[in-house]
Amino acid sequence: MGGRGGRVSGGDAERQRELNSQAPKVARLGHRIAELFRPYRAPLAVIITLVIISAAIAILPPLITQRVFDDGLFPLDGSGPNMPVLGWLVLAMIIVFIVSSGLGIVQTYFTARVGNRVMGDLRVKLFSHLQAMELGFFTRTKTGIIQSRLQNDVGGVANVLTNTVSNIIGNTVTVVAAAVAMILLSWQLTLVAVVLMPILVIAQRRVGQVRARIAGRTQESLSEMTAITQEALSVSGVLLAKTYSRQGAETERYAGENRNQIALQVQQTMSGQVFFALVQVFLSAVPAIVYLVSGWLMTQAIGTNFDPGITAGTIVAFTTVQSRLLFPLMALMRIALDLQTSSALFARIFEYLDLKPAIVDAPGAKEPSDAPGRGGKIEFDEVTFRYPDAREEDRPTLDRISFTVEPGEFVAFVGASGSGKTTIGSLIPRLYDASGGSVRYGGDDVKVLAQEALMDRIGVVTQEAYLFHASIAANLRYAKPDATLDELEQAARQANIHDTIASFAEGYDTIVGERGYRLSGGEKQRIAIARVLLKNPRVLVLDEATSALDTVNERIVQHALEDARSGRTTIAIAHRLSTVVDADRIYVVGAGRILEQGSHTELLELGGAYAELYQQQQ
Repeated sequence: MGGRGGRVSGGDAERQRELNSQAPKVARLGHRIAELFRPYRAPLAVIITLVIISAAIAILPPLITQRVFDDGLFPLDGSGPNMPVLGWLVLAMIIVFIVSSGLGIVQTYFTARVGNRVMGDLRVKLFSHLQAMELGFFTRTKTGIIQSRLQNDVGGVANVLTNTVSNIIGNTVTVVAAAVAMILLSWQLTLVAVVLMPILVIAQRRVGQVRARIAGRTQESLSEMTAITQEALSVSGVLLAKTYSRQGAETERYAGENRNQIALQVQQTMSGQVFFALVQVFLSAVPAIVYLVSGWLMTQAIGTNFDPGITAGTIVAFTTVQSRLLFPLMALMRIALDLQTSSALFARIFEYLDLKPAIVDAPGAKEPSDAPGRGGKIEFDEVTFRYPDAREEDRPTLDRISFTVEPGEFVAFVGASGSGKTTIGSLIPRLYDASGGSVRYGGDDVKVLAQEALMDRIGVVTQEAYLFHASIAANLRYAKPDATLDELEQAARQANIHDTIASFAEGYDTIVGERGYRLSGGEKQRIAIARVLLKNPRVLVLDEATSALDTVNERIVQHALEDARSGRTTIAIAHRLSTVVDADRIYVVGAGRILEQGSHTELLELGGAYAELYQQQQ
């Protein structure tokens, strides 16, 4: 009963509500896709002009064909073939083909150029936007999923960006021109040719919605496969799998997602095949039906005054023009399906582009002060911090922390794992924003300072020294791209690594391997220190810089750090107390609060948490 009296079933109503809710989204999506082409309006205008001319010219051969039959081969007066007329008509047809082919080459060049530039712009825009995201975004999101958005999703819309505009315009113009030509040839046959078109359009929309849903699931599966690849085939991932004999499990994890991907690809391929088969049958049947209707009309005209205006030339020209109508219509339906399918990919891309970085420069952000007594001064004033994904009932990571580090001082933060000391080091360069209170550099809240200028004044050495798969020189120049070889060597000497580099066969041109795996832990760490020294920051943050090293390498790196601290404000976050015994001041952190503070000697004499930690490590 659901289909009568204006009523619809619950399922139909639900689907209709879904379609209605999607309509504004699709419209907005189309507008945003169109905006991608805005910088290329001039070449786009050239493409549109060429497409219109090419589409208009494409209608000429069928019309010339009619004249070939009715005026050249079989003149209506029965006088036999008219060779002069036939010659000129054939010459005109050849010229049309030559011009059309030439225009097609030029059109293809401009289309490929604009489309690929738009795709390149989109890829760079997405990459740049992700670079601006706060650190917390990357700790919450798998690297492989991010890579998939850049590679699989952008690559998946390549055909839409490179060919859609010209195809839509060209096929639309062709359809309109063909429809006009068909009406001029015979309005009766035109009705026969287009009577089933509305049904095909409705069917196409339904198929497109199904394909869009499958496309979204396919890209999610591709993202997961990329994430598995990135995790399992990285140096660290392979090493972990080998040491735990988990290669088979990793292969099965990948194979399981691969099976899911195969199933989705088959679904995407098969979705709409029945529709296209019906369209193909329609395309094949229409010419035959036209012949049948033409014969019936001419039969009805025998012995009457009714003249349908159908000749042999009309039938040949009409069926030729009809292909010029039906095939572009078929192409437009495929384009519509591609757009509906690609809408899922565009939505995933724009989803990332719509993410708002949690940390941005305030309006009128200013340069940090380098004035004497201020440059390099760090202050925490009643700072409270919760990580973005923390629950409200959980205690804050930092709870009303206050301290001051004067320019040139060396202070250290020690404490058990999870006490909050690493978070302190992350708030100084504004990798995160404090939830309460203020973090100040040079007397100014870091939230009013320009982020890039603030980071120029702060150098960070972490427990994991990240090196690119490049030469030692390239890794060092990451801090200062225009650094000379003398500057590289000076920074390396300060970091106590120059002699080691010089001993390598290729010296500073030595390739360090993926994540620096061709070097020892101590060598990687000293190169990271040299890189920071090349940056020449006012403030040095050492976050567990030696905790992963053996005793010998720790002493070598510690000596390098002593030289690096000279003349700089230094904040060391340490687990090993032996690395900070000479600090001007040591803060003991526990449960997000400062429990004790003082020099090494003072804290030992106090006999509290620090003395207990020191005793345990001894």
